[in-house]
Amino acid sequence: MIFLLTRLKQKTKAMNKILLIIQREYLSRVKKKSFIVMTLLTPILIGAFYGIMIYFSINSASDTKDRIAVVSENKTLTEKLPSSKNTIYEYVNKPLSEMKTGFLKSGYDYILYLPEFSLDTPAGIQLLGEKQAGLSLSNRVESDVENIIKTQKLKESGIAQKDLDRLKSSVDLENKKIVEGGKEQSSSAGANTIIGSAAGVLMFMFILLYGIQVMRGVIEEKTSRIIEVMISSVKPFQLMMGKIIGIALVGLTQFILWIVLTTAISTVAVKAFVNTTSVKESTAEAGKKLKAGAASVSGKDLEKQISANSPISYVQKSLANMDFTKIILVFVFYFIAGYLFYSALYAAIGSAVDSETETQQFMMPVMMPLLLGYALSLSVVNRDPYGTIAFWLSMIPFTSPIAMMVRLPYGVPDWQLAVSMVVMIAGFILTVWIAARIYRVGILMYGKKTTFKEMVKWFTYKN
Repeated sequence: MIFLLTRLKQKTKAMNKILLIIQREYLSRVKKKSFIVMTLLTPILIGAFYGIMIYFSINSASDTKDRIAVVSENKTLTEKLPSSKNTIYEYVNKPLSEMKTGFLKSGYDYILYLPEFSLDTPAGIQLLGEKQAGLSLSNRVESDVENIIKTQKLKESGIAQKDLDRLKSSVDLENKKIVEGGKEQSSSAGANTIIGSAAGVLMFMFILLYGIQVMRGVIEEKTSRIIEVMISSVKPFQLMMGKIIGIALVGLTQFILWIVLTTAISTVAVKAFVNTTSVKESTAEAGKKLKAGAASVSGKDLEKQISANSPISYVQKSLANMDFTKIILVFVFYFIAGYLFYSALYAAIGSAVDSETETQQFMMPVMMPLLLGYALSLSVVNRDPYGTIAFWLSMIPFTSPIAMMVRLPYGVPDWQLAVSMVVMIAGFILTVWIAARIYRVGILMYGKKTTFKEMVKWFTYKN
């Protein structure tokens, strides 16, 4: 009984020491002006960054109009290129050499040259201009030329124009998931991709940012010799765990504040900056597709159908069906677990070196799995979120924090999520144990260049 009470007192003292270190690490960082400034500015900067990207991508696509002079020497191709909202084709009866000579004063943006070629093997087509044509314009012109060649071929096959017009169809694919009871649920691949990718990027940034903070904190204390005083009062493991948990709480505090601020900013931004014209255009476009077969439908009913089938309404339905509470809770779990997993390794690196310049050789092996998980998650997982590669990426602790967050909006079976979480917990317990054995020796080593071989020796030292 006395032995148990003694052990309990020892455990309580050890826990109190860890709590004191956690408190010190947390308060020393949260009270900094840099923390307050970055916490307030980051949501604004991220929102502004994406807002500017979206604004310019939409406006540049809608406002840019390219005037293209078409010089056709092709006698077989009688079909003419139709102009569109962003591309204006004007056929000119001048030779190419003359057009090139007076091009700069012609007022055209580009010259499209169509030489004589066989419809089966079109070749020699050129797009000339003072400026290099962008990828979007090049693809658009290619598609337009391909379409008129296809139309020409169909006409030569004896198909009438009215039949050709009937062949052209515009398809809007609506994604839906079948849930329990056979019920349908709106789903948007675009929305899933955006939310999953954003969660993956944030996870990568947070783990890397706060993991490196742990490493720098250890190096600063080691080089200033404060660590020698601290080690006299607490065990190396207690110090390492206190530092890791303290910085984790800083990260969680910042993350929660970012969610609150981002939600508030997004709400205000949507009300203030949503382009009502584009919403009307989207609704009008959906209306055109319904009006063809809605002659017998009343005005009010048609209005409801148009509103319900507009792209804006579709995206809103898809977002409404997402379980954001689950996404946030899973994000918090994988942030804590992933952070503990990697920060323990960063703490071990910090204890093994005397300055930040010496960390490069050790950081790369630690960062590579995280970078690999980030790269593969945004490419492989988004293409096939239910595939074998995506599954294993979300199970391996080195990559699961990012991979699982990218997969989650698409819908992950509960058993896979549970297995991944259990493996993640086991992974960080093992990592913390390995890192602690290196940390206890490395933290008191000075003036000696550390190698991987040396760190293996530290790991095998007995207490």
